[in-house]
Parts: sequence; structure tokens; C-alpha cells
Amino acid sequence: MSSKNDLCIMVSDNKSEHENRHVSMKEDYDFDYSQRGQWLRAAVLGATDGLVSVASLMMGVGAVKHDIRAMILTGFAGLVAGACSMAIGEFVSVYSQRDVEVAQMKRDTKNAGNNDQESEKEALPNPIQAAAASACAFMIGAIMPLLAAAFIVNHKIRLGVVVATVSLALVIFGWIGAVLGKTPVLKSCLRLLVGGWMAMVVTFALTKWIGSTGL
Repeated sequence: MSSKNDLCIMVSDNKSEHENRHVSMKEDYDFDYSQRGQWLRAAVLGATDGLVSVASLMMGVGAVKHDIRAMILTGFAGLVAGACSMAIGEFVSVYSQRDVEVAQMKRDTKNAGNNDQESEKEALPNPIQAAAASACAFMIGAIMPLLAAAFIVNHKIRLGVVVATVSLALVIFGWIGAVLGKTPVLKSCLRLLVGGWMAMVVTFALTKWIGSTGL
């Protein structure tokens, strides 16, 4: 009898564990990952833009000048200008979207007589928050190549460290975006990596060519 009771308890535990796993898998399956798309796109885009833009600027200057000061100042100017540009662009874009949604709410209220506007206003996008988030994401990406190059005196080693740092950061950004969005990791990482390499190579080559022509 004792062995039978023990057997029953084990079956019950396994069944319960199976049900819990099934519920967890169902919840994960039912979750709409497209809801993350908007803020995920803004965060990854901002950080990647800052990383690639500033690194490409530094590589372009490094193609014609060996001075570390010129390279760092160019990167810092790119960081400030890019962060301001991202913030302004995001503010204008989100504010325009907000105006469209508010106008639609007014039309719906007028036609259907819906008086529940407070909850709808709370769901409206905040242009100030969007601008701040976009600028911060850009600066996070842009600061990486600056820090990587700041303490390296040798010119060729400095360029190599910048490329290696940017490559590693792009892989990390691609991995984060893929994990949060439940998309293929390898495809996401390669897409960012190849795009970043192309931007740096094109900027370096064109600046080197223009510098060699004496323009």
C-alpha cells in the first residue's frame, strides 16, 4: 500500500508540473511581442545611430589626421549634434502623432458621444519623454568609440580599437533587440554588424581619397 501511495504522489506532481509548464508556454505564446516594437525600435535605432555615426566620423578624421585631439573633438561634436538632432526629430514626430490622435479622439467623441476622454489621454504618446529617450540612447551608443579611443596614443592601434569596440557593441545591440523582440539572433546581429562596417569603410575610404587629392 505504501508503494502505491508513493506512486500516486509522483504522478500527481508530474501532472501538476506539466500543467504549470503548459500554462507558462501558453502565456508566452499569447504575448504580443509587436507591442514592444515601437520603443524597441527607437532604443536600438538611437544607440546604433550614435555608435555608427560617431565612430564613422572618428574613422574619417583618422584617415587623414593622426592627432588624437582632432579625432576626439570630432567625435564629441558628433555626439552633441547627433543627440540634439535625434531629440528634436523625435519630439516633432511624436508631437505630430499626438496631434493626429487628439483630433481623432475629438471626432470620435463628437460622433459617438463618448465622454471617457481621461483614460484615452493617458494613452497618448509623450513627446518630451520620447525626445529624452532618443537623445539618451544616441549618447549611450556615441560614447563607446570615444572612450575606446581616448587613452590610446598609437594611431593604427587606436583605429583598430575603435573598429573592434564598435563591432562588439553592434553584436550586443543586435542580440538585445533579437531577444526582446523574439527574432532570429544571428540575422539581427549580422544585419547591424555589416551595416556598421559599411558605414565606417565608406567614410574612411572617401575621406582618405579626398584628403589625398589635396581638396
